[in-house]
Amino acid sequence: MPKRCYDIDWLRVLAMLAVFYFHNAMFFNDSWWHLKNDQESFGMGVFTAFVGAWMMPLFFMISGVGARFSLLSHAAGQFALERVKRLFIPCLFGTLVIIPPQVYLERIDKGQFHGSYWQFYPHFFEGVYPEGNLSWHHLWFLVYLFVFSLIALPLFLYLKREAGQRFVARLASLCQKPGGLFLLAIPIAIIEVALRPKYPGWQTLVSDWANFLTYLTLFIYGYLIACDEGFGRAIDRHWKASLVLALCSTALTAFILIRYDPEPGYTVASALTTVLEVFVSWSWLMVFFGAGRRFLRCSNRFLRYANEAVLPFYILHQTVIIIIGFYVIQWDMGVMPKYLIISTASFVVIMALYDLIVRRTNPTRLLFGMRPRQS
Repeated sequence: MPKRCYDIDWLRVLAMLAVFYFHNAMFFNDSWWHLKNDQESFGMGVFTAFVGAWMMPLFFMISGVGARFSLLSHAAGQFALERVKRLFIPCLFGTLVIIPPQVYLERIDKGQFHGSYWQFYPHFFEGVYPEGNLSWHHLWFLVYLFVFSLIALPLFLYLKREAGQRFVARLASLCQKPGGLFLLAIPIAIIEVALRPKYPGWQTLVSDWANFLTYLTLFIYGYLIACDEGFGRAIDRHWKASLVLALCSTALTAFILIRYDPEPGYTVASALTTVLEVFVSWSWLMVFFGAGRRFLRCSNRFLRYANEAVLPFYILHQTVIIIIGFYVIQWDMGVMPKYLIISTASFVVIMALYDLIVRRTNPTRLLFGMRPRQS
């Protein structure tokens, strides 16, 4: 077994914090969300737009790296069983237990239901969200990751064979050439231009082809970069240039979206904007992976604790945020004080639930996708 990639562990923890603060800010931006504050904030909108450009792509690439290391120590059947335990069971449990309070508070807030939570719970199974109530909400990530793990498994097994290893080595060599790493963004750009206007995004799995194929591609890329150190050398070679390109392309994208705001569709302006957005996302991904390799290849007690907590934290976080935010957004105060109160209180509650309940027993660890405690 190769040594553990501590930079990937750090990126996983930091990405989770980005998701957490992103969802806290969703109360206050100008985009749709489950609950909204009466007053919007331009700054929160900028923050969520920036984080949203790379947040989930980073998660899927990190997950691909994790799949690679899992397959180094597991046979195909063991890998699939592990995915059931660490993804399917937590998603099923979360959908039945963690998600309903979110839907309940949204229906209360919009005047679509009157009564207690226990009176609402049977109605959770009536219809599919958003018209109905049944939903996996933020747990869509676990659903997609579970499906990706199974459908990409034959490809991953092929890449472990000699012919597959030769292909990976040739691709890694190509990526080490000047600008070669950005060739991997081309398939994503093609998917986004071809499918995003028709499938703008609602994570239903069965009719969400732009997200499905984009995230599947990124998941496979994550697996690939963990297969050959040549990809690591390519990232080392490109990451500083990627930072300059990321900053410039982000500023250009912001200017275009604020100044012109092209309508989504099959037009030249929309296609060019989409390609630029893909370029922004990919540039930041290379920055994060490169900076991780440069600065985060170390471990400590905090990382070991936090890395194990990432998945339970993810499962819990949005429900806790919405429960606390439901009350705080009704208070008479400014956006920033509300944001700080919601995010701080939510973080404390989530960590208390994790540390005092989730991580203590094997049954709760199973429900939240954790490995059993070692005796």
